[in-house]
Amino acid sequence: MQSGVYEFLAQDRVIYGRPAAEAVAETVAKLGSKRPLIVASRSLSRGTGVVAAIRAALGDACAGVFDSCVEHVPRASVLALAEEVRRLEPDLIVTVGGGTPMDTVKVALVALAEGITDTAGFDSVRIRVAGDGTRIVPAVKDPPLRQIIVPTTLSGAEFSNLGGATDPDRRVKDLYTGRYIGGQVVILDPAVTVHTPERLWLSTGIRAVDHAVETVCSRKPQPFTDATCLHGLAMLARSLPANRERPDDLDARLESQLGVWLASTGLGRVEWGASHGIGHQLGAVANVPHGHCSCVMLPSVLRWNHPVNADRQRLVAQALGREDGDAAAAVADLVRALGQPDSLRAVGVTRDHFAAIAAGAMQNMMVRSNPRPITGEADVREILELAW
Repeated sequence: MQSGVYEFLAQDRVIYGRPAAEAVAETVAKLGSKRPLIVASRSLSRGTGVVAAIRAALGDACAGVFDSCVEHVPRASVLALAEEVRRLEPDLIVTVGGGTPMDTVKVALVALAEGITDTAGFDSVRIRVAGDGTRIVPAVKDPPLRQIIVPTTLSGAEFSNLGGATDPDRRVKDLYTGRYIGGQVVILDPAVTVHTPERLWLSTGIRAVDHAVETVCSRKPQPFTDATCLHGLAMLARSLPANRERPDDLDARLESQLGVWLASTGLGRVEWGASHGIGHQLGAVANVPHGHCSCVMLPSVLRWNHPVNADRQRLVAQALGREDGDAAAAVADLVRALGQPDSLRAVGVTRDHFAAIAAGAMQNMMVRSNPRPITGEADVREILELAW
């Protein structure tokens, strides 16, 4: 008999298809916030009118804008945001952008909850993996404030209470969690996403595909997430090529956003595998963007895992429109159709990086919960060779 637990997010609602500035102002009022702080990527804040429009809609109540988020979220950048929150004393954060500002806020909320003021302080609250692969998830206090999120990429980070930050000294991206660090409200407005560079938009779309695939192919799948993720995969397979062909088609962009919502239902709640786990280390070691990590790793991980979950992979292949059951080929075809990189070489990873990637991967909880057990660095290297 199957058994399991699915924990729903502490998320009030998802608003979609409405202008972001209008929806943010309405949400801030409903939540009773008097002093919201906007956190955004530098390019979005200074290169478009998106953040300015939201700030204008908030009026004099806005506590300010923090736009010094750094890709791959080094610990120092998290501390910079936490210090700004302590200085400005906002009562809500409005996060605008992709996975980088979202994760910066998530981990900063952990730092604020736990009183962390230096980089070493993160070690006591990061998720760790014991020698036998068991996850060690520290209990984290509730943060003093929450965030609402306006995403501009397809990473899906807005639908999880799991955040990542990189320790540059160890060259490892660590994960953090807390029930209230994710988005209290998510606002999906396709109009604000037209500023997102095509390469970033489409590659994070593959990141969302990765979320769905590793949920369906998990060693502990769930019927709820099978339903949501398989439908989300079909939506993404249909809408992502349309986004490339017709980038101004807001209906197609919204379909991608809604597909991400469904594809992300396993985020932090269903055990994932090596595509995500190794991908975290590609970012930490070789500075590979999140979306491109999924583009180059997911097909190879599927091939490596095929001996143990061919039946689950067949479901993925069918959702992506391929009837022969070859999920790896279905994903690889979609990656190529979107003009994204499909090998480690194409994203600047060299074999000289393999040792650090493999060592860091063995500290990652997702690598250790891969459907086909990964028992040592040699297994990670075997997967890297497949992706080479």
